[in-house]
Amino acid sequence: MIIVRPSDTRGFADHGWLKARHSFSFAGYHDPNRMGFRSLRVLNEDRVAPGAGFSEHPHRDMEIITIVLAGALAHRDNTGGEGVIRPGMIQRMSAGSGVVHSEFNASSTEPVHLLQIWITPDRSGVSPRYADHTIPDAERHNKLRLLVSRDGRLGSLDIYQDVSLYSTRLDAGHEVSHTVAPWRHVWIQVAEGTVTVNGTALATGDAAEISDEAQLDLRATSDAEVLLFDLN
Repeated sequence: MIIVRPSDTRGFADHGWLKARHSFSFAGYHDPNRMGFRSLRVLNEDRVAPGAGFSEHPHRDMEIITIVLAGALAHRDNTGGEGVIRPGMIQRMSAGSGVVHSEFNASSTEPVHLLQIWITPDRSGVSPRYADHTIPDAERHNKLRLLVSRDGRLGSLDIYQDVSLYSTRLDAGHEVSHTVAPWRHVWIQVAEGTVTVNGTALATGDAAEISDEAQLDLRATSDAEVLLFDLN
């Protein structure tokens, strides 16, 4: 079963310096039918103006993943974790027992476009931690590359939850396949371009909520960038 979540049905917030699309209920956007999907709790697409950002604020007991699509995002937290995230990188912060952090556009002239992902962990009160990693383009060019997993396999960043997050950059006409175990579910998010999933069409910003599909054939109908979440 594939349920399409069109881009224009997401929540929207315009704070001037920040324009955000919310796949699930978040901040001032609330939809009781969109409180998350399995352990995927937040998937925000943010555009942050030059020099602006999120000042210091706390989190706890959440796995927070950041992917920058364009521009650069500066991160700093009270555990000593810091870095500038650019396209082709993945950032993970386990908030655990509590962390205070800030995120700012690292440029004073160019906007930053990013995806902010929150995953509910399978345990609480762990020590906070931070990591980022660069993924060479060749490793996800017309193939699925594992970015995040529970066990950190295949060069992925580990999180405290049984979720495998993949990324691919597909040339038009190319296809990748993903086998889904009988008890698992998938969320697909199209960051850019147009694709079909088992024949179902998706465009930039669209998502698909998928259950009871043994195999997914993801085909690009234009150049595309796609995230695939394999969830328990």
